[in-house]
Amino acid sequence: MNTIIILTVLVVIFALTFDFINGFHDTANAIATSVSTRALKPRVAIMLAATMNFIGAITFVGVAKALTKDIVDPFSLNAFEGDTTGSIVILAALISAIIWNLLTWYFGIPSSSSHTLIGSIAGAAVASAGFGVLNYGGFTKIIMALVLSPILAICAGFIMMTLFKLWFKNLNLYRTNKGFRTMQIFTAAIQSFTHGTNDAQKAMGIMTMALIAGGLHTGDEIPFWIRAAAATAMGLGTSIGGYKIIKTVGGKIMKIRPVNGVAADLASASVIFGATLIHLPVSTTHVISSSIMGVGSAQRVRGVNWGMARKIVTTWVITMPISAVMAAIIYLFLSLFF
Repeated sequence: MNTIIILTVLVVIFALTFDFINGFHDTANAIATSVSTRALKPRVAIMLAATMNFIGAITFVGVAKALTKDIVDPFSLNAFEGDTTGSIVILAALISAIIWNLLTWYFGIPSSSSHTLIGSIAGAAVASAGFGVLNYGGFTKIIMALVLSPILAICAGFIMMTLFKLWFKNLNLYRTNKGFRTMQIFTAAIQSFTHGTNDAQKAMGIMTMALIAGGLHTGDEIPFWIRAAAATAMGLGTSIGGYKIIKTVGGKIMKIRPVNGVAADLASASVIFGATLIHLPVSTTHVISSSIMGVGSAQRVRGVNWGMARKIVTTWVITMPISAVMAAIIYLFLSLFF
């Protein structure tokens, strides 16, 4: 078996591992609010999220196609036929992203799997061929989507909660909470579906990049076996659950009631699905955390734990550069052996 085949197999294994970890790392994003208000028991919520993540992941491929070519052109990574540079770049990026995801999961920090993967791809690619290898048009578009989506989510959460306050101000609080608690079952399902339509696409794009870099695939079409494998890996990962991050997202940002949970779920799901429709990868972690902050601000600004919010934002800021540096180091190390 030649080196390119070995590297491609390794990339597929690590990409599915990344998707599996992404599943339990980001489970909290979709179900934290429904678990914190006791609308759903944790195990039921996690199984619901796993099912809807799978359905969402296998339904859409636009984000995967964008990721395949927008950060770096996989055809440009190899200088000659049989060159393994492209495969090593992708493998280094995946190892870096997996390490960061596991670290932030261990400490219960809702970090972005999207930021770490995109930063890692850029860092490894630059280490291999310099800054000129980056597709600056596509890369800038992705960065803008990652930066603007949390801002949109804060605004959407604020608007949604404000509308709910106006619409339901004359209703009995207990009955309103009971109704919204039931509604949270449906919003958690919607949230999980949109998570699958965007987050699972990243591993699909990475595996397709590896096939192209290895000369085993042409074009940016995503093979069905990659779609099915990535969707299954994310669904299985989600079924394990990420209780530490559920605790942070579901309770440490603000005290969430059923009406807050529904408002946050609807606001963040609309932003994520909107990004999916225009083929842009966004951080579901950022979007959902931001929508909760927006909902909390609409209710009572001082009710938001801005200290925890600052810690989350700090993690957002440092994730991409740390991942880029880590991936570059891993690339240089792997290039000694392949």
